[in-house]
Amino acid sequence: MTTDPEGLRDLLDSGALTGGLSERMGIEITEASAERVVGRMPVKGNTQPFGLLHGGASCVLAESLGSIGATIHAHRYGRVAVGIEINATHHRSATDGHVTGVATPVHLGRTLATWDITITDDQDRKVCTSRLTCMLRELPAS
Repeated sequence: MTTDPEGLRDLLDSGALTGGLSERMGIEITEASAERVVGRMPVKGNTQPFGLLHGGASCVLAESLGSIGATIHAHRYGRVAVGIEINATHHRSATDGHVTGVATPVHLGRTLATWDITITDDQDRKVCTSRLTCMLRELPAS
């Protein structure tokens, strides 16, 4: 995984960028920086009753990738990222293999970060497009 080095080791070690729901969904991060986050997720185990990739699973992948990028960006200001809005348009179904998401920033400010996330299947066909906005909050007092 390529990463943005400034302070990122602490974030990775804390589990702030991985674990939890992302781990349960089988999401693997292959690239992470404040400018681009890439990850993939298996379709198997993340389907609705008809065997198609669940739309909610696409949203989990999108929010995970955008949140990682926003967290890396927020860390520069001593802040944390909290998702406040997500939308998704599902273009086609996926029934096997993996889907890959690429998150790129639309806006990186001191209080808000907005990301576009494109999810494709193994044939590089667009499955879903999503937009995520995160609020950047001050770190809670310890």
